[in-house]
This record gives sequence, C-alpha cells and structure tokens, in this order.
Amino acid sequence: MGYKVAVVGATGAVGREMLKTLAERNFPVGEVVALASGRSAGQQVSFGEDKVLTVQSLDKYDFRGTDLGLFSPGASVSAIHAPRAAEAGCVVIDNTSQFRMEPDVPLVVPEVNPQALKGFRKRRIIANPNCSTIQMVVALKPLHAIARIKRVVVSTYQSVSGAGKEGMDELFTQTRGTFVNDAVTPEQFTKPIAFNCIPHIDKFMDDGATKEEWKMAVETRKILDPDIAVFATCVRVPVFIGHAEAVHVEFEGPVSEAEAWKALRAAPGVVVLDHREDGGYVTQVDCAGEDAVYVSRLRRDPTVEHGLAFWCVADNLRKGAALNAVQIAEEMHRQGLLVREAA
Repeated sequence: MGYKVAVVGATGAVGREMLKTLAERNFPVGEVVALASGRSAGQQVSFGEDKVLTVQSLDKYDFRGTDLGLFSPGASVSAIHAPRAAEAGCVVIDNTSQFRMEPDVPLVVPEVNPQALKGFRKRRIIANPNCSTIQMVVALKPLHAIARIKRVVVSTYQSVSGAGKEGMDELFTQTRGTFVNDAVTPEQFTKPIAFNCIPHIDKFMDDGATKEEWKMAVETRKILDPDIAVFATCVRVPVFIGHAEAVHVEFEGPVSEAEAWKALRAAPGVVVLDHREDGGYVTQVDCAGEDAVYVSRLRRDPTVEHGLAFWCVADNLRKGAALNAVQIAEEMHRQGLLVREAA
C-alpha cells in the first residue's frame, strides 16, 4: 500500500513539477491530494499522464491520515500550515525559506547530507534548500571529499522561473513588447528583465548583500561544512528555466584538474560535460527538463594557491526544487522514516 501524499501549492510552477516528478519516478503513492489557496480550489492539475486532480482548499484540509506533505506555497503560508500538518502526524518537506536555518529542522540535499534526515522527528519538518545552493553543493561535495574546501566565490545567473510563473510571464511580455515598441514596466523585478541582467534577488541586507546571497552562504555551511566561507553575487538573467553558476573554489591543499574530474564523474547527481572546444559545455537551455547538475569549464585558478573554477547548470524547477524534495521523500522511504504518527 502506498503513501497518502499532499502537494501544497499544487497550482504553482514548483507544485506542478512536484506532481510531475512524483509520477515520473514512480514514488510509492497510494493517493495524491492537490492543495492550494481557497481561490484556486476547484481548478484541475495533472498527475502523471492520465490522472487529473481537483485542487482542494489548503485552509480546510485536515492532514490527519496524510503521510507526506510536499510544500511549496510561499514562506508565510508554510509558516502557518506546515506545523499544522506536522502536528497531525504528516511528514513535511518544505520548499520555502521558512524553516531552513532553524537548528532543529534538517536542511537536506540527498546526494550531500542524507544522514541529516535522522533529526527530522523533533519537528517532523525537513527543509528543501534554496535552488542556487542545491546545485552548487551537489558539485562541491565530491571535491570537498578529496581536498577540504576553504572558500567559495560564486556568481549566479538565475532564470526568471525562480520568481514563479509571474516572473516568466514578465519576461515573455517584456520581450514581445520590445519588438512592438510597447512600454516596458517592471512589476516582478526591479528593472526590465528582457535583454537585461539584474544583480538583485530578494531583499537587501544591512551589509549590502541580498538575502539570496546570504542564503547561499549560510545554507552551504549548514549542509556541507560550517567552516566553508562563501561569497556570492546573485544575478537574475533573461532565461526562462535553468540556473547557471560560475564557481571559484579555494582548497586547503593541492588538488589537480584530473583528480577533480575523476571525483565529479563518480559523484551521484553530477554529469561532467567538458570539452575545450566550441559548444563543449552545458548551458541553461540544455539542462531544462533534466535531473542532473551539469559541470563544465573545469580549470585551475592560478590566482590562489590551491584553486579550481568551474561552471555548473541545473534545472531550478527540478533539481533546484521539486526533484530534490521528491528525492528527500525517496531517501526517507529507503531509511524507513516515513512512518505515520497519530495526531
């Protein structure tokens, strides 16, 4: 008998991807419930190739008897309903930023720190990391295992789907408007996004960093190693799906390109495609719809004593969100942790 699974935020881009990923990966589902806000109740969403679900109101849903909740409704909504679900005996995997840095909530990337899942029982909530953090730590993990990482400097090139359907709509509308001389009015972003790059994701903090940049630093330390220093510059770019990152890594000791290539090629979730020729690398367009984190342009960084640089891309709606959440559920199933508790 399969699990009863609720997908919260089922009408959003990530929620729809969660439903798609559950079906594609044949997660042991007995029943799937699609939940969203009251105004979305009654809409229909797809689950697999031949099943249609009618969306129910999250506010009215009783989580008793539900084994697993995959949440992606926005942080303020998760703050209310994720604890409510957990108290009803449901295991919550939350894709929002609400619980990530709380010390008694595991922050998990299954290829990197599956052992952290053991601590989920304190709250019955597991946090899914930020999309840009996920792909970076998947690539860093095998390198950290062969030569400890001291410092990471990363610049991201993040697609508009990271801002949801509204962000994708704005890029489409502004791109079309540019060609027909319509006025471009930013709504979702602080500047025009069509044919532009915006070095600003999330709110500014007191030190001049944005919250997205802060997330990459603190989440990497929580997931991978508390001693790694991370400096990030996060940029929104006019791409619909897929995040890219230029990552510069400083190690405590020497590591060669050959050693790094070997470690990355053997790492779960990583695909190395690195030919030093025209087109011998992976771009955001190439990775859309794919599950892996792709690494290209690996080379020595001569500006530091023990340095390497690489380029990595991943589909932010899949590995950066929905897929990672489902992989957490799969790992919990393997470890026998998805046991329903009475409310």
